[in-house]
Amino acid sequence: MEDISEIINQLGIDRRIRLEDIPSIDLYMDQVTQLFENTYRPSKRKDEEKVLTKTMINNYAKGKLLFPIQNKKYSREHIMLIQLIYQLKGGLSINDVRIVLANLNDKMEKNDIELDPVYQHYSDLQDRQVEAFHVAVQTLYQDVQSELADMQGEHGGYLEQLLLVTALIQQSNMYRRLAEQIVDQMGARHV
Repeated sequence: MEDISEIINQLGIDRRIRLEDIPSIDLYMDQVTQLFENTYRPSKRKDEEKVLTKTMINNYAKGKLLFPIQNKKYSREHIMLIQLIYQLKGGLSINDVRIVLANLNDKMEKNDIELDPVYQHYSDLQDRQVEAFHVAVQTLYQDVQSELADMQGEHGGYLEQLLLVTALIQQSNMYRRLAEQIVDQMGARHV
């Protein structure tokens, strides 16, 4: 198997739209999709995948995942929310994303919250999570290798990959299930 550190580096998990990347002027939809495409293109699994489309953005707006857009232009706050949606939809249903962002959207619509500091905290947390991910995956990889230490031969490489994939998916499932439980609590409070 390819070096696990090299595989992690190819993922582009440290890529995101940072606060300083968001223009201070409102953007048209094409500019929004281009910003996301330019940021996330290197982290796509397949070249033909679309990072963000006009249809996706329209669906977010129709689905009330974003507070109302003014004059077909997207503010800095809209870009921040679209970034949050982009991250959340990777592990949650659209309905769960709506629940998570409902209170924030309400506050945004009422001008009752400053989103820049919230977004900066989100970005700072992501930086630390990327670092922790590198360490956790290296530890998991070493655990898999220890488990298979007595199994050498023609199946060793495949079994190493099999156990690593199943362990990574198990981790992912546990985190997703915990997130869903928290979303359920958020939904119960918002009803």
